[in-house]
Amino acid sequence: MNHNLFDTFAARMRERGNAPFITTREGRHYSYQDALSASAQLAGALTSLGVNVGDRVAVQVDKSPEAILLYLACLRIGGVYLPLNTGYTGDEISYFLKDAEPALFVCRPSDIDTARAIARDTGCPAVETLGTDADGSLMEKAQQSDPRDDIVTLGERDLAAILYTSGTTGRSKGAMLTHRNLASNAETLVSSWHFSAEDRLIHALPIFHTHGLFVACNVTLMAGASMCFLPKFDADVIFDELPKGSVMMGVPTFYTRLVQDPRLTAEVTAHMRLFVSGSAPLTAETHEAFEAKTGHAILERYGMTETNMNISNPYTGARRAGTVGMPLPGVEMRITSRDTGEEVPQGEIGMLQIRGPNVFIGYWRMPEKTREELLEDGFFITGDLAMVDEQGYVHIVGRDKDLVISGGYNVYPKEVEQVIDELPQVAESAVIGLPHPDLGEGVTAVVVPQPGEQVDEAAILNHLAGRLAKYKQPKRVFFVDSLPRNTMGKVQKNELRKRFDTTYHAA
Repeated sequence: MNHNLFDTFAARMRERGNAPFITTREGRHYSYQDALSASAQLAGALTSLGVNVGDRVAVQVDKSPEAILLYLACLRIGGVYLPLNTGYTGDEISYFLKDAEPALFVCRPSDIDTARAIARDTGCPAVETLGTDADGSLMEKAQQSDPRDDIVTLGERDLAAILYTSGTTGRSKGAMLTHRNLASNAETLVSSWHFSAEDRLIHALPIFHTHGLFVACNVTLMAGASMCFLPKFDADVIFDELPKGSVMMGVPTFYTRLVQDPRLTAEVTAHMRLFVSGSAPLTAETHEAFEAKTGHAILERYGMTETNMNISNPYTGARRAGTVGMPLPGVEMRITSRDTGEEVPQGEIGMLQIRGPNVFIGYWRMPEKTREELLEDGFFITGDLAMVDEQGYVHIVGRDKDLVISGGYNVYPKEVEQVIDELPQVAESAVIGLPHPDLGEGVTAVVVPQPGEQVDEAAILNHLAGRLAKYKQPKRVFFVDSLPRNTMGKVQKNELRKRFDTTYHAA
């Protein structure tokens, strides 16, 4: 049996033939048959460049249909796709190329000189370019190469991709994802979210991340659906596409921006059947406001680089604001005590662990880290704190590393943030722990006021006084114009901790 994910995709591509796969606003169009042929041409180019089974192909390019075709070509020949954030600097790229030792680095045409210098320094044997308009040296090589129509036979533990985690707590780790990991998750999501060949996905996410690459593209391919491929989120463009689409996948920022726009109505979303949110927590306020304006309850789900999607609100049934739903079919979950490792009773907060065919096989060249986080019984320690409510819905209450221990008491930032965010003058908040000479860590709130609103530290503290136990109340409140976020919309609390680090230092 061939476990190569492309084998499944190719069957669907042949079946769909001239049906649309990817279209762009500029009028560019790939049918499924076009994509199948183009992946064979690109596979020929990769082979001519010396890429063999198991070789890494590092890719830092702007979003384009051809970048997805390159991903498919890698799968086809058993190469390992390694997408890199387009915002990474030269120093960061050097680290990834040294660590992953790719056979090929594909960069933007404008970055070619820098990329060649980095490749020389890191021993990367080949550098090619890929632009956003089917241009670049790799596309030229694809035209000149003999196409590879074969699909390499692979085992279920063969790697399909390596995705590097953001590395907020140290060196970035390369999560090794197999063809089986990706195939099982795509099949589960097609079924759970009722995807079909009739769907048209509005794709405004980056494609160097699990959400935009695997959740969006793999599910589309598995279902034989189509995608409108947008370079980025632009509200004007989204409103133009909503009447033509059926599904949108987004990060919470997409939805908060749409909710604030008077164009968001039940009429403009009438053709849509599903809105999915992930990559960062969606506030209950946004969830409720979106439903009030459109009649659509956003489906919030939970996943991560190492596992793809684990938990999802139901397609049919209540999609509950502030929760991520229940484990997907085939995924097991347990919540354990941070101290004893034993499972905690329902309703109690603990460390979330996940097991299933979607869970990665380890971190690239980091056996010790793999053993720490991927347990012998197959459960992966996610690093997220969670609890299950009486209806079986999972609540993610924060990252374990963001837990504040003040005076010996555990303070879960999300609980404090939710109460602060109730104030109408507050747009959003982030609660962090900072070194405190007396308490170990001082609970600290960083608040973004609503535009044009005035709010001060006293007002925040007064609001919290009767609502939270004393030990949970912030010792200080700071105000900022915006919270630092990564490209997927996650608040970077490590940046806030650095910025306000000396707040409680003794005089």
